[in-house]
Amino acid sequence: MYNNVSIVDLSSNLASPNSVDAVVTFRNLHNWIGPQMDTIFKNSYKALKPGGIFGVVEHRANPNTSLDVMKKSGYVTESYAIAIAEKHGFVLVDKSEINANPKDLKNYERGVWTLPPSLRLKDKDKQKYLEIGESDRMTLLFKKPID
Repeated sequence: MYNNVSIVDLSSNLASPNSVDAVVTFRNLHNWIGPQMDTIFKNSYKALKPGGIFGVVEHRANPNTSLDVMKKSGYVTESYAIAIAEKHGFVLVDKSEINANPKDLKNYERGVWTLPPSLRLKDKDKQKYLEIGESDRMTLLFKKPID
């Protein structure tokens, strides 16, 4: 099943047009905020076969979080993630709360990297952050329409 999996540089052509069944990304959208965001989504869409899926797992910001705060904190609003995908032609098919974490207050000194697994503050309040656990994450499933 996994013998046809490739890890690629998303800023270039991922694959031949309409040749890929699925593109998935885990905890990356916050790194793409800026000019590369459009390039990555465009290249992903182009590579996917009609009906192909685009899966996103990302640290979820509170609604109305500014783009500047998203860049600094590592959290992205669900509405921003959906809008970017839809801008590039993807259709939202489903959402899951499988990675939700209501203990995550999303207001930490070092952003999402304060929480495990990064624990950027090292031993400072480590137990507190371990008890919170990993970030609250959105899990989104998009599809490239079949024309």
